[in-house]
Amino acid sequence: MRFATIGTNWITSTFIESARKSGKLTLKAVYSRSIDKAKDFAAKHSVPLYFNDITELAKHPEIDIVYIASPNSLHFDHAKLLLENNKHVICEKPIFSNIKEFTEAYTIANNHGVYLFEAIRNIHTPNINQLVKQLPKIGTIRSALLHYVQYSSRYDAFLDGDTPNVFSTEFSGGALVDLGVYPLSVAIKLFGKPVTYSYHPTILRSGVDGNGTLILQYNEFVCTIICSKISHSYIPSEIHGETGTIIMNSATPTSLELINNKTKERESISVNQEDLDMVYEIDAFTNIIENNDHHAYMKLIQFSETILSITETVRKQNNIIFQTDK
Repeated sequence: MRFATIGTNWITSTFIESARKSGKLTLKAVYSRSIDKAKDFAAKHSVPLYFNDITELAKHPEIDIVYIASPNSLHFDHAKLLLENNKHVICEKPIFSNIKEFTEAYTIANNHGVYLFEAIRNIHTPNINQLVKQLPKIGTIRSALLHYVQYSSRYDAFLDGDTPNVFSTEFSGGALVDLGVYPLSVAIKLFGKPVTYSYHPTILRSGVDGNGTLILQYNEFVCTIICSKISHSYIPSEIHGETGTIIMNSATPTSLELINNKTKERESISVNQEDLDMVYEIDAFTNIIENNDHHAYMKLIQFSETILSITETVRKQNNIIFQTDK
């Protein structure tokens, strides 16, 4: 399938490289609001077409699917236009700012007979699937500590008085929706939707969360999720069972280790996977389109809806209000 991209940052370049690696998508065009940026980005990736008019992109007959990596608050408007012009859409996480946008976008996709996907790459990787398979080995789950704590390269600018997109309510930023969704996705993939949940953030002057602790209450245990863009962690994530513990090197794991609680024996349970791990989500999405796999598609929709319903609920409980909510 022929695809185009919206956005010219590092994650868009990574998606393009992953698409080439997968062999499932062929880059046809790129878009940026700046024609100069669009031209330079097109030259960087050796693609002939570039746009700074998104309507022109949406109507182009030689584009089948579009990858959106614009600022979070623009996802809905961009996706809506593309879906209405019968383009499949892969939208970078978080897919939308709130459930209202989510529901409307999927209604449009359904009405136009096209697919809409959220690019939350970690849940499609071999090591997350391996984690699902190995989880029963540690017995009844009693607790879990998952985190994504990474000092942002944009935080220094914020401290100097600027307000980068990722720290802005105007662009639907903050630690939970930017980083916290990764460990949250792991939790939902492994344990399902929690019974109750609450969030305890540090609110910055711009009104978004710089960091926070998300508590997911399940019937027999609590999963604690820590996310931050204003500090850094050097410890792994852990899942604690009655017979063993699983250690993950990150919320997008490349290394998994199982420790037996009685013998203290350590076993590596990780599997090899591509460094360009976006290839796995690309494979999943293109397989759904090619095979019209409604069952797999509905599972992804329900997964994304669960994630978004949790993040929207807890941020509003903490008066973290995005401009798009208004």
